[in-house]
Amino acid sequence: MLRWIGMSGRIWVMALAFAMTGLIAMPAYAAKDEVQFGNSIDVPKNADIHDAVCFFCGVNVQGNINGDTVVFFGSAQIDGQAHHDVVVFFGDVRVADNASIGHNLVNFFGSVHLGENSSIGQDTVVMFGSLHAPESVNFGGDRVVQSGIVFWLPFLLIVFGISFLVREVRGQRRRRRMLRGY
Repeated sequence: MLRWIGMSGRIWVMALAFAMTGLIAMPAYAAKDEVQFGNSIDVPKNADIHDAVCFFCGVNVQGNINGDTVVFFGSAQIDGQAHHDVVVFFGDVRVADNASIGHNLVNFFGSVHLGENSSIGQDTVVMFGSLHAPESVNFGGDRVVQSGIVFWLPFLLIVFGISFLVREVRGQRRRRRMLRGY
């Protein structure tokens, strides 16, 4: 019994030490960063921000984003300049005419629409979505586009296969009950 109390006491001391370390840690300073959950981030003309991170919302850029733009379950509209990376998960990216992205453009499960004379500084990756780009777009690096059918077709086949098996098993059980007279 004393052995368990000693072990429990050590755990409490370790937990207290971790808590104290967390209390004395210096807070992170993020000048001009925008992080939103459910509210859109709007960067008006002649305005600059560093990073934009958005969950369940959109980012609308008419000015400049000097860092990265990351959107989860939303969209990114670039009418100005995004000087670093633009990454969107489960949403769309629209780059207006003459707008630019300085480094990489990455999109998962969405579509990318690029305007006339827009430019992407480095690589463009569109996974399980579509890329719509006129000939005048300037790509500074590689373009990788993987159609959504590569993901959705096997996924739907698995879902339909499982539902078919469940339906058949339930039908077998129902037929057995009817034969037994239940």
